Amino acid sequence: MRYLKDLKDGEHVQGIYLCKQKTSAVTKNGKPYDNVILQDKTGSIDCKIWDVSNAGIMDFDVFDYIDIIGDVSIFNNAMQISIKRARVAKEGEYDPADYLPVSEKNIDDMYKELLDIISRISNVHLKALLEEFFVKDEEFIKEFKFTSAAKSVHHGFVGGLLEHTLSVTKTCVFLAGHYPVINKDLLITAAICHDIGKVREFSAFPINDYTDEGNLIGHIVIGYEMVGEVCAKLGNFPKNLENELKHCILAHHGKLEFGSPKRPAIIEAVALNYADDLDAKMETFKEALDASVEPGWLGFNKMLESNIRSTHGEN
Repeated sequence: MRYLKDLKDGEHVQGIYLCKQKTSAVTKNGKPYDNVILQDKTGSIDCKIWDVSNAGIMDFDVFDYIDIIGDVSIFNNAMQISIKRARVAKEGEYDPADYLPVSEKNIDDMYKELLDIISRISNVHLKALLEEFFVKDEEFIKEFKFTSAAKSVHHGFVGGLLEHTLSVTKTCVFLAGHYPVINKDLLITAAICHDIGKVREFSAFPINDYTDEGNLIGHIVIGYEMVGEVCAKLGNFPKNLENELKHCILAHHGKLEFGSPKRPAIIEAVALNYADDLDAKMETFKEALDASVEPGWLGFNKMLESNIRSTHGEN
């Protein structure tokens, strides 16, 4: 199959892709059209059906695999497809594995690296808590490896939660070594656990959307509750240590307006907040660069709060 990342401006494309989103709209002149987002494992692309009355455009829904014919062009420095013909693909015409966005890094290798970091935790209580999740709980491990870290903002792919967690954890390992005042075991445990609630906040691929629990409660409070449940199961977990770990989870977004019920009050929570924010923003910028066609201004990015620019390919 022809992957979306390999499409070029001006090409005529035919292939089967997963319909991730479909909405109807109207032009300024009152003409109806459809906005469609197609996806494969290399990414997604914005598409338009300008002639919705075209007999060659058969009816299809979100999460259908559709066989399309269209023309590729560049709009606002990003690829776009104008769909001319479309039909729902038949089972057996496609392999679902080709359509789920997956981390560029090996998931099993990343998980082994995370387990190695856990094995070096000295505090017996924190290590026991981590092992309950990441060594003993097979269902949690499966979900943690498969879940994304976000719906669309950053790390929105299979293995995204693991990749983000490992990256934040490695940054925290550095920070703990650079600032000896930090309780290293507490910070690393908090880093590993900070987003565990996302296994219940997001539904499985290909939907990858907020669950009812995710919408009503959110991953921060879900993660807080999950840690509390394991602390109670262990029985002898020190209450002050439990509260400090829970605080780091509750405060890891840094500000109330960013969804954190608490602002960071201990140094480990401050370090975690900045490590998490750094990784999210660097990945957001990386994904914007990956989607860009050529060096230049990419437009305003809401998360980065700036009109961002690509320098890829410049001398």
